[in-house]
Amino acid sequence: MTLRRFFTSLLDTTPYVLALLAALGVASILLLALNAPPLEAVGAIAQGAFGTENATAETLVKATPILFVAIGISVAFRGGVTNIGGEGQMIAGALAGVTVALAIPQAPGIVIIPLALAVGFAAGALYGGIAGALKAYFNVNEILSTIMLNQVAVQMMNFLLNGVLLDPSELGSNAIPKTARIVEAAELPRLSISLPPGLSDLFGTAELFGRTRLHWGLVLAIVLAIVTYILLWRTIIGYRIRAVGQNERASRYAGINIQRNILLSMLLSGGMAGLAGAVQVLGLQYRLQTDGSATGFTGNAGFNGIVAALFGGLNPLGAIPASVFFGSLLVGAQKMQRELGIPASMVTAINGVIVVFVVSAQYFVHRRSRRRSVGGTPEREPAAPIVPAPLETPS
Repeated sequence: MTLRRFFTSLLDTTPYVLALLAALGVASILLLALNAPPLEAVGAIAQGAFGTENATAETLVKATPILFVAIGISVAFRGGVTNIGGEGQMIAGALAGVTVALAIPQAPGIVIIPLALAVGFAAGALYGGIAGALKAYFNVNEILSTIMLNQVAVQMMNFLLNGVLLDPSELGSNAIPKTARIVEAAELPRLSISLPPGLSDLFGTAELFGRTRLHWGLVLAIVLAIVTYILLWRTIIGYRIRAVGQNERASRYAGINIQRNILLSMLLSGGMAGLAGAVQVLGLQYRLQTDGSATGFTGNAGFNGIVAALFGGLNPLGAIPASVFFGSLLVGAQKMQRELGIPASMVTAINGVIVVFVVSAQYFVHRRSRRRSVGGTPEREPAAPIVPAPLETPS
């Protein structure tokens, strides 16, 4: 990387850093309005998110589905498509994954787990592909179609969990809509890290995270982020997706199939959200259960993944720390509520403020990109999308 390119990258990153600082400033004002010292609130969040081994594990557990969705959102937005359908795609992937796990309970785990994850990915891809096909071939606004498909997925989940997928032990007038528990062989293994003697004395345990809910889905998500980065920036397929997202007219002139790449970006995006749903079932919940809404299963990871993707600069690698950051907010908010009496829903407001400032920062980055385009031809970055604020109130 030349010195000029380094400073260009630094200047493109600066607006996002300033956006975070501005968002934290506004959040401080909101906290002061509630008679809460901002520094104490931040300290309580940090302590609640990372203060203990279990707190750190819960933060990473919360970050895992957000990361899966954020990776997919990055692909879609780089392809010029605004995917707001992560919630519905997660549900589609979860329904497919749990169905496979329940259908072959006698198979070994080495068969059930990869097959359930693959089918979950395929289901999410097909569900995202519906909106992608409507956008590519009929110019249907993908924001509207993905939001509507979210509601379709919720109703589909409610119908199936009250019907053919209902746990047989729940048959009766007061049935709780949930599937049967998957067999132990189908569960994603817990993630524990063996520590050498020196570190084990420091942490007070020989197996870090050995007694927590952290599972191998986190490793899968990180590997997927690396693979997706390579796909987008080191392959011809990724180049074409990004080219379509930057300038459709120039891409068409260069012979790139616009419709095919729009559809492909939505297939990949939906597939990664579907994988998030399957991982939630296999790694954490071991069944699919609903309270009649999407949030009861997804925890709003479908929307929080959008925020994390934007905060990570629509880069799959940047989505890793961004997802951990938002996971820490959601987990740490509970300690903030206990110690300072601040409603945990304040984190929802903080997330919303971050969305506003990050999208604004993306606008300025887009303007810089246009100004340095050769010959004055606008070089379109993925448009700053209209993003609904995440709705989850941590429980």
